[in-house]
Amino acid sequence: MSWKSYFSTSVGKKLQMSLTGIFLITFLVVHAYINAQIFWNDGGEEFGHLAHFMGTNPVIRTIEIGLFAFLLLHVIQGLVLWARNVGSRKSRYAVSKRNETSRWYSRSMGLLGTLILLFLILHISMFWAPNRASQTIGNGELDLYGMMRDEFQNPVIVVIYVLGCISLAWHLVHGFYSAFQTLGLTTNRYKGAIKAVGVGFSIIVPLIFALMPIAFYLQWIQ
Repeated sequence: MSWKSYFSTSVGKKLQMSLTGIFLITFLVVHAYINAQIFWNDGGEEFGHLAHFMGTNPVIRTIEIGLFAFLLLHVIQGLVLWARNVGSRKSRYAVSKRNETSRWYSRSMGLLGTLILLFLILHISMFWAPNRASQTIGNGELDLYGMMRDEFQNPVIVVIYVLGCISLAWHLVHGFYSAFQTLGLTTNRYKGAIKAVGVGFSIIVPLIFALMPIAFYLQWIQ
């Protein structure tokens, strides 16, 4: 079987999901670290330094292209696998049995993935795209810290962000361990550690993202 044929199978698609998922997990760590700088409450000085580096470094700008490609591939493959799982339910009995034996987040990956995608579209359209567009036409970088401070005075946007972060947390609870399991790394020796790290990651990283709009809205930071 050729690589092209293999990656078109369900197993191959799950492998792609795992590889792109681990790449995106790495990105989340970096992104969460940068966003966490706002909690120094220094008027966005430290956050601005890191945002400037990410926005002007040619290596990072090149990686962004791969990031969006991986993100798109991850979402598409996830929705395809979810649709296949839904289509494979042969009878009402099978559906009932699945409901009894599988966790809610495992059965709702398609819904969670869609919610996260909508959240990302909002995030990109509000902050990333305007900043990159401003740089492209020669107007320089925008004040991202000031933009966040202004945008997160809107309670609707804050609620959407928090719901997006909750969806991300549920998605990661299942996806983190599944990514390593698909790659055959969840041996008896490391299974417990991977599960523990996965749960911790699934709580801490989305919490950092969720606290960002909440902190601005409640004026914990200026």
